[in-house]
Parts: sequence; C-alpha cells; structure tokens
Amino acid sequence: MEEYKAIIYQEGMLGSLLLGQSKINPVKFSEFLNANAVQGWKVVTMEKDIRRMLLFFKREGFVVILKREKA
Repeated sequence: MEEYKAIIYQEGMLGSLLLGQSKINPVKFSEFLNANAVQGWKVVTMEKDIRRMLLFFKREGFVVILKREKA
C-alpha cells in the first residue's frame, strides 16, 4: 500500500515585499526534495503556482505531490 502527501513549497514573503516578486531558489528546492527522498518520498507530479499576496506582490511556489510505500 502507498501513502501520499501534498506540499505547497514557496519562498518567503520578504523577497516579494522587497523585489515585487519572489522566485524559487533552485538550491533550496533541491535540498527540500532531497530531504524528502531520504524519508522514502518520491515526486509523483508538481505544478507551478503563482500567488498574489497583499494585492500588488506575487510569490512563486510549487504544489508537489509525493508518494512512498507505507510501512
């Protein structure tokens, strides 16, 4: 049997407030994925998500679906 987990990964609000838009840091995103892989999670799919915050600013994120064999 398998178990699934959905995570919204996004950068902090500070980059959006200072720069007007916050993009995903590829190094931090890789570390996030590798930390989950150590726990046995595998990426099934992911979708890029751009969200508005405080009316004028945008923040980039990913909705990531992970799965692993249930112990």
